[in-house]
Amino acid sequence: MLQRFHERVMAEITRRQMIGGTAAVMALFAGLHVPFAVGQQPKSHDGPLLLTNLKLFDGSGGPLRDGVSIRVVDGRIDAILDGSGEVEGIDVIDCGGRVLMPGLIDAHWHTTLAAISQMEAMTADIGYVHLVAAREAERTLMRGVTSVRDVGGPSFALKRAIDEGIVNGPRVFPAGAMISQTSGHGDFRMRHDIPRGSTTPLSEAERQGVAVIADGEAEVLRRTREQLMLGASQIKLMAGGGVASLYDPLDSTQFTERELRAAVEAAGDWGTYVMVHVYTPRGIQRALRAGVKSIEHGQLADEESVRMMAGEGAWWSLQPFLQDEDANVYPDAARRESQRQVAEGTVRAYEMAQRFDVKTAWGTDILFSPKNTPNQLRHLAKLTRFYDPLTVLAMATSHNGDLLSLSGPRNPYSGVIGRIEPGALADLLVVDGDPSRDLDFLNDPERNLRMIMKGGRVYKDEL
Repeated sequence: MLQRFHERVMAEITRRQMIGGTAAVMALFAGLHVPFAVGQQPKSHDGPLLLTNLKLFDGSGGPLRDGVSIRVVDGRIDAILDGSGEVEGIDVIDCGGRVLMPGLIDAHWHTTLAAISQMEAMTADIGYVHLVAAREAERTLMRGVTSVRDVGGPSFALKRAIDEGIVNGPRVFPAGAMISQTSGHGDFRMRHDIPRGSTTPLSEAERQGVAVIADGEAEVLRRTREQLMLGASQIKLMAGGGVASLYDPLDSTQFTERELRAAVEAAGDWGTYVMVHVYTPRGIQRALRAGVKSIEHGQLADEESVRMMAGEGAWWSLQPFLQDEDANVYPDAARRESQRQVAEGTVRAYEMAQRFDVKTAWGTDILFSPKNTPNQLRHLAKLTRFYDPLTVLAMATSHNGDLLSLSGPRNPYSGVIGRIEPGALADLLVVDGDPSRDLDFLNDPERNLRMIMKGGRVYKDEL
């Protein structure tokens, strides 16, 4: 099909060249959108910047505010001013009456593994994997996602490249390799790799930093400390089975309480916390007893587990797994059944999270799915099924920012994210849409995000 398309285009170019010369050829491409190029430098402002003529959503979930302007100085929000503010000697951006809001935060994102198939991730040169991840990081930022909490994978190098301005992308809060028990959700070995002896080499996934296997408290301590040494903001453990797993059933409970506690204590010694992949009540409760601060998924939770989350002040990092157009497609009946259970549990989970007032985060968990990454924000817009639109936006901005701040001294970025307030980092979006009514504008970020700013630097400006 591509071959035929290429032949048609080349034939048309030849025809136009013969009839009208170069101008006729160039007319063929008039109006085509040129994508933002990797490595293109964002626009910086040497002095203060004033954003005016806007409706403000500050991230709190409260109503939009009129009649204010935002002053940005040195990459941070300097002040929220009444009216247009002082404009003499300051660059001004007129937002055209549109909504100004904080940059979005995806609290469950796989920076290195989202936009590549599982087969490619396991068989391609690791350099290729990282190049794909760099391209996707730029696309993530251009969707208005200015920060992500990476929940597993070798993202340290990409984070550094983004922070140094080598490539464009969101702020990355890395967890490093996912820590899994043998036969756990992060055990990616093949059957022929078993048994593992004391001198057996590490698997390819372990060597590349995708996941590491740890059995017993001593190994869990070692693997946790290794990720902290590499620069992890928080630690990720697999405490239960999953839908996509080849070996571990959805209902399995993984790691003993002592093993989980070993990771919690090691992370706590560095001033940060542990999050766990888990679905079932038994796994959730075991993790909470061990001191885990963030439950990732948990769609099969019962009321007792949810009450326990609320009582412990833990975060429930939920994703809208609804077995809809964004769901992964599985060829076997067993995984489709697990997927059905999780989808049914998702509806109950959002209801119980509100009923018991659990601190709830939004994330996507797009993994090994290049076709699904462009729909990242659709995973947010669909939450209006359970919440009003401004509450959803608050979840993806200030609430997620509060969750990421749990990394304490391991936070790689100095400053508040997810809020528009004095002193906060200037991660800002200007949007075409009315979030007090709906979030449909998120379904087409290329068209509806008119300005994207991260740290006071403008990466997109179509105002």
